[in-house]
Amino acid sequence: MTTGAQTPYPARPRRSRLRTFLPLGVAAWLVLEIWLLTLVAGASNGLVVLLVLVAGVVLGSVVIKRAGRRAFKNLTETLQQQQGGVLSEARPNSEGNGLTMLGGLLLIVPGVISDAVGLLLLVPPVQKAVSRYAERTFDRKLREAAGGSLGDAFRQARIHRPDGKVVQGEVVRDEPGSAPEHTSQGPRPPLSR
Repeated sequence: MTTGAQTPYPARPRRSRLRTFLPLGVAAWLVLEIWLLTLVAGASNGLVVLLVLVAGVVLGSVVIKRAGRRAFKNLTETLQQQQGGVLSEARPNSEGNGLTMLGGLLLIVPGVISDAVGLLLLVPPVQKAVSRYAERTFDRKLREAAGGSLGDAFRQARIHRPDGKVVQGEVVRDEPGSAPEHTSQGPRPPLSR
């Protein structure tokens, strides 16, 4: 039943910095990539730009394929060791497959800046530095979000939803062999207690 009174709408939550600046960053990156490709084309010719783009795609594909094979080989060896009852130990060359694949993907993406960043990610000292930084950031974010349980997170998500109205109700199931619905067995309990 509606009363005709208007319900006030809650204030909109603040937009995160990432949602604000990511589209601007992607647009600036695309414009810069196109501008750099036109500079390369102006300094040489269009055939050189085409060769640079094709070389990036080929090299990126080879890098991704090699890193994927290495990761699959490591996974297979680990699973075979675990099935044999042997505890797997850390391999020195097993880390960095994800960053190697990211470097290959950046090589495939057309552009000079993405190729340079992709090539940098293929250098082992850079991979280790990026990996350590990502691990520290992940650990810090995990420690910040450690308060509460998973149930608390679901409750807060429901509470903070602008339209998160809760309708109380009762589930009535007809069990086989029970009395039919029209037969009254007394008054039903109230919906809210």
